[in-house]
Amino acid sequence: MRKLMVAISLAALLAASAYGQGSLRARCTMRGFCCISFHPLQLIAIPKAAPLAAQAAGGRANLEQVLDLLDQKSVGFKTVRADFEWDQFQMVVNEHEIDKGVMYFKRAGNNVDVAADIQTPGRGKKLVLKDGALKVYNRKTGQVTPYDAHKNRESFESFLAVGFGGRGHDLPKSFDLRYVGIEPAMGIQAYKLELVPKAEQARRMFPKITLWINQQTGMSVQQRLDQGEGDYRIAKYTNIQINQPLPPDAFDIKK
Repeated sequence: MRKLMVAISLAALLAASAYGQGSLRARCTMRGFCCISFHPLQLIAIPKAAPLAAQAAGGRANLEQVLDLLDQKSVGFKTVRADFEWDQFQMVVNEHEIDKGVMYFKRAGNNVDVAADIQTPGRGKKLVLKDGALKVYNRKTGQVTPYDAHKNRESFESFLAVGFGGRGHDLPKSFDLRYVGIEPAMGIQAYKLELVPKAEQARRMFPKITLWINQQTGMSVQQRLDQGEGDYRIAKYTNIQINQPLPPDAFDIKK
């Protein structure tokens, strides 16, 4: 099960980061309110939030806008390279574990290859998801552990639908979506979406995924994967390069 979680989290994290320019183990809302602000001459009541039905309609319209953006940016998307920082929090021990490294993605038709090169001293690993199979190379031990992703195809397909340059309107096939609003992330004002997997197995692993998407580029710059019981992973991406040549060994396991 742990290997499966590693593989699926790998897929989900890179999928989200790849979204828009074509969107391990893992375990955030804005709402209208009414307040009174003080003015030197008078008390000014800030208007109350719109009725719930109007809010819902506005949320659907905003969601469509984001999905349309992702659709547009998916055209012609083939590769991505990004530096990442993953913050894994475990509630039971109240501990954060930070990993840094480089991720690669390549899409050819319906096929996707994903690689994460974790370069944290003492925990160096390379994970490669290629041709439906996952291999994990542990630099400390020199061991390569293979894993057949086809055995959990439903879960993998659910998370792969998060991105990899796919169309925004493909997301509702695998997720219940909610547009939360606009919120700062990685130094920009980003669209914030919440995704709940429809597949039961996937939902047990990740009850909710939160994406922060660049309003101009459609690039997801930050994600949070909740695993339940207070555990979560936050992924942040920088130095993102789209449709540029990747290293020839990006998807190779090297001992």
